[in-house]
Amino acid sequence: MASYELHISGTVQGVYYRASTKARAEELGLTGFVENLPDGRVHVIIQGAEEHCRAMIEWCKQGPPRARVSGVDITSVAEQSFNSFQIQ
Repeated sequence: MASYELHISGTVQGVYYRASTKARAEELGLTGFVENLPDGRVHVIIQGAEEHCRAMIEWCKQGPPRARVSGVDITSVAEQSFNSFQIQ
């Protein structure tokens, strides 16, 4: 089980980034959450199989069609207890 924290910057709010992230995470069988931050970034915690986390990280570097991602900061974090993937 892998667990990562991501901070995505760029034009990532108001472009369906959170909803698209939730849909992709559910396709990959990941748990965790996605939320907008006051500074304009999107914060994501993902947890699941390493290969699925890696696929999600690669997706986050592009995001949905209207997003313009300028950076993704990735940190490995301790495993947490999530039952699903949520938008916060």
